Amino acid sequence: MKYINEKLNEFNEYLRGRKVAIIGVGVSNLPLIEYLHNLKSKVTVFDGKEIDDIDKKIVNKLVDYGMEFSFGKGYLNTLKGFDIIFRSPSCLPTIPELVEEARRGAIVTTEVEMVIELCPCLVIGVTGSDGKTTTTTLIYEILKEGGYNCFLGGNIGIPLFTKISAMTPEDIVVLELSSFQLMNMKISPKISVITNITPNHLNIHKDMEEYIEAKKAIFKNQDENGLVILNYDNEITREFAKEVPGKYTYFSSKEKLSNGYIVDDGKIKLCEDDLRKHILDTKHMLLRGTHNFENACSAIIATRDLVSIDTAVKAITNFKGVEHRLELVKETKSRIKWYNDSVSSSPTRTIAGLNAFALRNIILIAGGYDKDLDYTPIGKPIVDNCKALILLGQTSEKIEKAVNNELNKNGKTLDIYRCTNLKQTIVTANEIAVQGDIVLFSPASASFDMFKNFAERGEIFKSYVQEIVK
Repeated sequence: MKYINEKLNEFNEYLRGRKVAIIGVGVSNLPLIEYLHNLKSKVTVFDGKEIDDIDKKIVNKLVDYGMEFSFGKGYLNTLKGFDIIFRSPSCLPTIPELVEEARRGAIVTTEVEMVIELCPCLVIGVTGSDGKTTTTTLIYEILKEGGYNCFLGGNIGIPLFTKISAMTPEDIVVLELSSFQLMNMKISPKISVITNITPNHLNIHKDMEEYIEAKKAIFKNQDENGLVILNYDNEITREFAKEVPGKYTYFSSKEKLSNGYIVDDGKIKLCEDDLRKHILDTKHMLLRGTHNFENACSAIIATRDLVSIDTAVKAITNFKGVEHRLELVKETKSRIKWYNDSVSSSPTRTIAGLNAFALRNIILIAGGYDKDLDYTPIGKPIVDNCKALILLGQTSEKIEKAVNNELNKNGKTLDIYRCTNLKQTIVTANEIAVQGDIVLFSPASASFDMFKNFAERGEIFKSYVQEIVK
């Protein structure tokens, strides 16, 4: 008998004829336009971009559907009197117009929050400053290997709200959740992973405290049956255990835990009452780097009650990684390897990338948009791991200062080059690289000073490598 999602049906009935605001015409909200049109909701679409900067197909659709819209400067001035507001992740719930509408009685939510609320099946959520996408995708691949019908969404995959009607209680939803999506969320996944917490997005969040509180929403609304998977090595996430409503499990690559999962001597091990059980030898993994071994630990924990260990190990060892994350782009005849790590938009991510390589012959290409982060910690890993540093973008000065401080402290030298564009960095790296070197593009910075996002930045890097490197 076909499953009927009564909760979704009730919500659909609520939406019929209601005044609905959609803030942002990005990927996550576009399917809502069609969905709400079919329900005959009274929709108004808001976006801070000027109308000339918005895809004409979207504007034409709004006109065809008879939907109102407000674009450009002061676009939220008319955000008044709505029953429900779907905000995009980039539109924080703390902005005055949303606060006022919520105070008046409007429901302020997101596409992904309603997925968690209305889907009839198990939801696994992943957040953290680093490693979210790899961990989320690993969990998804493990579950698929175990025979489950899965839906991948949130910050990756496709918007899932319009897919809820196709879900059954036997399915599983796996979500990557950003701090912006989690802010003010009133429901949490049953299984939640927090990979780590380090300073990030401080150019958008009010302060570090707001960023941390947003991350906590992934577990704060669980009940006693929930499970939270925490990084023991990260002081912030380690302390989260005190606030977990249900169960929690730690993973670590630095401590030999009494209970939890650890990376020890190149192996992933299960620890129970001080006993160690070998799970996986990391030399069999295609992913490299301790940070990825930690990601595998958390994926194993998240799926341990759903699939066998053998199934999880098979999926992990076959997993080639996610694009733009320590992605091998090219290896030349002289064994020079070029890696694309464009996703690394913070110092901690680039440090993890540097530490993934055993040899100290890295030519690092770094720099980009400044998110108001502290670059002091990146100095030592660059000095310890790199034979040359090539810089571009807004953060060049901060990175170079951190490196020079470390060099002066230790009486060392390092060749440092400044470039004005990405193509020039590749030409420079190609000129100085010799047999056996690693060229690592790991910006430690956001992309917005030169590119639309990290994916576009990575694609352009790869195209230049193929064009220039022979």
